[in-house]
Amino acid sequence: MSANPVRGEAAIRVNGLELVLRPSFAALVSAEAELGPLFALVERAAAGRLAMGEMVALFWHCLREPAPMPRDAFAEGVAAGGLAAATPALKLLLGQILGGR
Repeated sequence: MSANPVRGEAAIRVNGLELVLRPSFAALVSAEAELGPLFALVERAAAGRLAMGEMVALFWHCLREPAPMPRDAFAEGVAAGGLAAATPALKLLLGQILGGR
C-alpha cells in the first residue's frame, strides 16, 4: 500500500520496507504526549535543532499500520537510511501539523 498525499500521508523506506506515515489526530496526540507541544517541535525543526530521536518518535507515532519491527529496529533503520531520505517525509508531516488538512 502506497502513501496517499491527498490524506496527508508520506512514505519512508526503513529496513527495505516502504512504510506509510499518516499524521492523524490520534497519532499527533500520541506524539505530543512523548515529545511535548508540537508547535515547539516545528519551531525546533525550522531552526535546525530537531534531534534525530524526535524525528524518529514523530515517525513512529504517525505510522499508518502497526510497525513490522520493534521501535529500536525502526530507529536504526531510519538512521541507516540517512537524513536526506527522511527529510521529504518530515517536511510533509510538519506541513500537515501546521496547515492541517
